[in-house]
Amino acid sequence: MTAIDKYITRPLRNLGGSLGLYYRRIAAARGARIVVYHGVCRKDPLRYNTLFVTERTFEQHLILYKRLFHTITLDEFYQEKFADDRFNICLSFDDGFANNNAYVLPLLEKYQVPAVFFVTAIRGEGYPFLWNDYLTITSVSGPAALQWEQDTFVKRHDNTYVSLSTKKTLADVLRDSEFDDKSKMMAMLAPFSSFALDNENRDYWLQLTEEEIRHMSASPWVTIGSHGQFHNDLGRIPIAGATAELRSSKVFLENIIQHPVTSVAYPYGSYTAATLEQSMLSGYKQLLGAGSPELDNLSHPLLRQRMGINPFISPAHQALAIIKGNYD
Repeated sequence: MTAIDKYITRPLRNLGGSLGLYYRRIAAARGARIVVYHGVCRKDPLRYNTLFVTERTFEQHLILYKRLFHTITLDEFYQEKFADDRFNICLSFDDGFANNNAYVLPLLEKYQVPAVFFVTAIRGEGYPFLWNDYLTITSVSGPAALQWEQDTFVKRHDNTYVSLSTKKTLADVLRDSEFDDKSKMMAMLAPFSSFALDNENRDYWLQLTEEEIRHMSASPWVTIGSHGQFHNDLGRIPIAGATAELRSSKVFLENIIQHPVTSVAYPYGSYTAATLEQSMLSGYKQLLGAGSPELDNLSHPLLRQRMGINPFISPAHQALAIIKGNYD
């Protein structure tokens, strides 16, 4: 981001949003977009990462979406049941945070807006957090250095653990690994993670329980989809492991909600041609990426891309970006 963007362009856009200058342009737009959120918290959305918005901000988004957009389910998006008098938007949530049940669901029901939630099966393995969140938690509360597989990883100025020998981050090293390696890492980091369960922190990390997944699925405004078994990168691990995850996570969720699970959102938006093919063979009919430029050459009749929300901008600017499809 340039200094002009940071200090002039973005503030002006946010001011324009607050003054309602975008409404006419948004109301005149036509098309459709799937938008992806992650977590919603009471306060301090940027406390640990840039994946969260506050409950108040999310409610402002919903109010604006109801006013200016046609909100549709994922099924309706795939069936192209689009309104022709306004822009169409489908809301999705990744990662399966417990805050989706606590804060998101009541607001969806209040404003009668549908959404699809892509949930991992990590709770079924006995873990309260995703593997990558164990790393983030440790970056806050852990030591200055960690030993992993005969390598030393030191905490950088941004609290990221980086290898002294390869300069790769520990998170990137583990993304190429299947869950056996990640589970060893999680056990090693568990002593540093207790603070994440404190009342003031749990909203940022805690995963949905099976009962919470069941409760959410009972709402007419909710669809449950798969986000993999372990939040592994299904485009980087061996295809045999990715296939096993696609199938086991589907079974896990279907046993909980007693309803077919036919959609999958790939963690990190990452997939390969083989991942797409195995997803279809595993019974998925809706395959969701995240608009990765390096994957634009891959096509599949069931594949759709999504756009992530931006926690730094106003609700009106967010709505404008959705119709544009970018944050330029």
